[in-house]
Amino acid sequence: MARLVTPLTDAKCEAARARESDYSLFDGQGLHLLVRKNGTKVWRLKFPRPDGRAGLATLGTYPALTLKEARNRRAEARRLLAHGVDPIEHALQSKLDAERARKCTFEAVAREWHAISARKWKSDHADTVLRRLETHLFPRLGSKPVAELKTRDLLEPLRELERKGIVETASRLAQYTTSVMRLAVQTGHIESNPALDLRGAIVTGKATHRPALPFERIPELLERLYSYQGRFLTRIAVHFCLLSFVRSSELRLARWSEFDLDRAIWTIPGSRTLIEGVRHSTRGAKMGTTHIVPLSRQAVELMRRANELTGGFELVFPGDHSFWRPLSENTVNAALRRMGYDTKTELCAHGFRAMACSALVESGLWSKDAVERQMGHEERNRVRGAYIHLAKHVQERRLMVQWWADYLDKCRSCYLSPYEFAHPELTSANIANLQQL
Repeated sequence: MARLVTPLTDAKCEAARARESDYSLFDGQGLHLLVRKNGTKVWRLKFPRPDGRAGLATLGTYPALTLKEARNRRAEARRLLAHGVDPIEHALQSKLDAERARKCTFEAVAREWHAISARKWKSDHADTVLRRLETHLFPRLGSKPVAELKTRDLLEPLRELERKGIVETASRLAQYTTSVMRLAVQTGHIESNPALDLRGAIVTGKATHRPALPFERIPELLERLYSYQGRFLTRIAVHFCLLSFVRSSELRLARWSEFDLDRAIWTIPGSRTLIEGVRHSTRGAKMGTTHIVPLSRQAVELMRRANELTGGFELVFPGDHSFWRPLSENTVNAALRRMGYDTKTELCAHGFRAMACSALVESGLWSKDAVERQMGHEERNRVRGAYIHLAKHVQERRLMVQWWADYLDKCRSCYLSPYEFAHPELTSANIANLQQL
């Protein structure tokens, strides 16, 4: 027959004093207060484990853990046992989960996501993403466990940027946050992604197009270009940019080793050799793959004149003061401003690309794929891209860039629309005759 146990009281627990050896005060159902000879009082619980072994769990010390709290712990342990769960193993697992959650912070997961993603990114882009995370998200969210983050927590730093008018950065950070929390789901740190509800919370800014001149003003542009009184190499750079319509970084960081003027080919690598002390000097073609640029006769002539000035250097367009440093990012736009153009509303260096692309399309002479290749755009449809990646359209593009250069030359003497220049048979007399039919 089981011995009857008189439940403990707070007074009895408080009055218990140390003896020469440890002893226990029993409360029933396995719960007892162990009074050590040094005076420490510890709550313990005896119970049969699911596998039949005897179990003994330490619940905490008295009076930090009160009698009532110890009984609650006993009730929870008995509930677990009723469901076949070992309280000792459950407590150990809970401790491990808590420690894992404590270490699994937003910054830790974000850095893991960045390291994985950076394998397929260009180094400049990877640096930009990490810098945005470190500047805008880690100070607010970095130390917080991902398991504790709610949508409202993730939204706070984005709203702060939105209030400052930094909308584009806020929008991109929302995308990064969604990807970071998705990784947290995939790695088992959380069950669902709270960042999914960020969609639509940040109002993205309207896309702004770089200013470009209408075709009617091309004669004016050429007149100002040929009358430019600034540095001669800068004038060559502006003119070559107009003829080749490449991106600014592709032009500024160009090396002579990339040019084969006898074959009229410029091969822009996916990345370039680092120039110490020059930011982003490893940038090559924007898409990260080699970009072949056929050159017109006029462009080759410009490069030969540039070679007389800088052929002994590595860079095609070095700066004013250091042959090993490229032109500044603002050189071409500064030249356009000196020519009298507002680079924010009338014309900027990037606007040359829009002008050339529009003229090529309007002419009706060239295939869409050839124009896209010349612009340095890659096929976004991966299936289609797998079949056309070798189709560089080089021969068609040779004709295309020569047509563009000839069109510009024609516009020096008299303006024609791209379509009229492409179809000289459509003279005004012919049109008048057709209208009479």
